[in-house]
Amino acid sequence: MTSFTPPSPAVLVLEDGNRYVGHAYGATGRTLGEVVFATGMTGYQETLTDPSYAGQIVLMTAPHIGNTGVNREDMESARVWVAGYVVRDASRVVSNFRADRSLDDELVQDGVVGISGIDTRAVTRHIRSAGSMRGGVFSGEDFELSGAEQLSLVRAGAQMAGLNLSSQVSTTEQYTVPAVGERVGSVAVLDLGVKTSTLNHLAARGFDVVVLPQSVTSAEVLALEPSALFFSNGPGDPAASDAHVALLQDVLRAGVPYFGICFGNQLLGRALGFETYKLPFGHRGINQPVLDKATGRVEITSQNHGFAVDLPIEGRHETPAGFGLAEVSHYSLNDEVVEGINCIDIPAFSVQYHPESASGPHDAVYLFDRFRDLVTGHATTSSTKENN
Repeated sequence: MTSFTPPSPAVLVLEDGNRYVGHAYGATGRTLGEVVFATGMTGYQETLTDPSYAGQIVLMTAPHIGNTGVNREDMESARVWVAGYVVRDASRVVSNFRADRSLDDELVQDGVVGISGIDTRAVTRHIRSAGSMRGGVFSGEDFELSGAEQLSLVRAGAQMAGLNLSSQVSTTEQYTVPAVGERVGSVAVLDLGVKTSTLNHLAARGFDVVVLPQSVTSAEVLALEPSALFFSNGPGDPAASDAHVALLQDVLRAGVPYFGICFGNQLLGRALGFETYKLPFGHRGINQPVLDKATGRVEITSQNHGFAVDLPIEGRHETPAGFGLAEVSHYSLNDEVVEGINCIDIPAFSVQYHPESASGPHDAVYLFDRFRDLVTGHATTSSTKENN
């Protein structure tokens, strides 16, 4: 007979004192971060490797996680970025021909402390009511700490509000992803936590994609003479990214077309002079309904954000920073949060969600075509003006 070794215990502790005891999953030890929930039924590997989740303990609302294992092709970056992982039922068997290893092994390799076997529905309902909050997962020797010690550690952890995490997730060296097919220009991508599929979508539209560290200056960006600028998704509080806002304002004033997603949407809002704020529990998952105001079409989108732009969803608004008029192009059908900004007087737009959505749905992939059309149209207009 094969002996059975029961899993070691673990506990999820929230900063309000709530405790959920389960089993150690992935690496053992201690991890701290903001506890958030993601509602995707599929795509857990894309979620785990999304740099936007840096600093967050991610709880999956889907009850069964890990059954398809992990493979190299579906990685959105070079590593798992979540601070911790919370699941209800961790699959004991990997059943997919594309799998290279189990999810458990991947978490152990990247040192991600997780917990399984808890009532994730109860935790989700609590967070929806009380809001996202700091938490910690404790296993191994750290499980043996007193409840008071664990809670003290959680409450001493960093708040997501006011936190700048761009330097933790950005590339440190410039690199280029060459255009696929007919080249239409180049796009400078500020890597604030960019995903691989985003770069591939830009390259597939004929752009040489020049990926830049988050520490780059506006002078360095403009010296590249890019056809356009792109700000990626990423973690942290947009109110703590003043340098990126100033860079974007400089490049917009130079007349360079701009497209931003997620964090890039929030930074466009700030560059235009509007404020941002923290959402109670954020939008995370691949089933978020968004209305495109121009067409009346409802898009099911992939989202991962805890902050949003403070802007009325109706009407056109004078931008406080002097960039003319701007309007909300998309908004959430769940809570009317701003999901897109369109500039009327400059060639710039952004969306709060992730149009590349590697694990689906693909309702919003047309935005990459819209960006290409904006850039080529701007180039034609500029050329005409110069000739006249």
